Amino acid sequence: MKKECIGDHVKFKEKTYPCTVSLTMDLVGGKWKAVILYHLKDDPKRYNELRKEMPNITEMTLSLQLKQLEKDGLVVRKVYGKKPPVKVIYSLSDFGKSLVPVLEAITNWGNQAVSENGEFISAL
Repeated sequence: MKKECIGDHVKFKEKTYPCTVSLTMDLVGGKWKAVILYHLKDDPKRYNELRKEMPNITEMTLSLQLKQLEKDGLVVRKVYGKKPPVKVIYSLSDFGKSLVPVLEAITNWGNQAVSENGEFISAL
């Protein structure tokens, strides 16, 4: 029997999932979470740096996704300073860093898919 199917469900941080794939997709699924994690995999970044690297994400979406990633323990938000303007840096937590091999595998698969079935294009 597969590990993710030993029981009827899996529990993680007070949430119950039917399997570990559902858990993983809840943590990193959607249009932007994996992209945000990818951009944080090498270096911590400020909010505006992330916005520049992902120009198609709205400010509200980026803010909400960062909050969710922080809540789920994948991203650490560190605030420097006590009064405005404060400096806020986002980085991967140790738990988030454990996803780097998965993010790199997704990147490699996407590169292969484009190489075989599409094309890389310059900025529009």
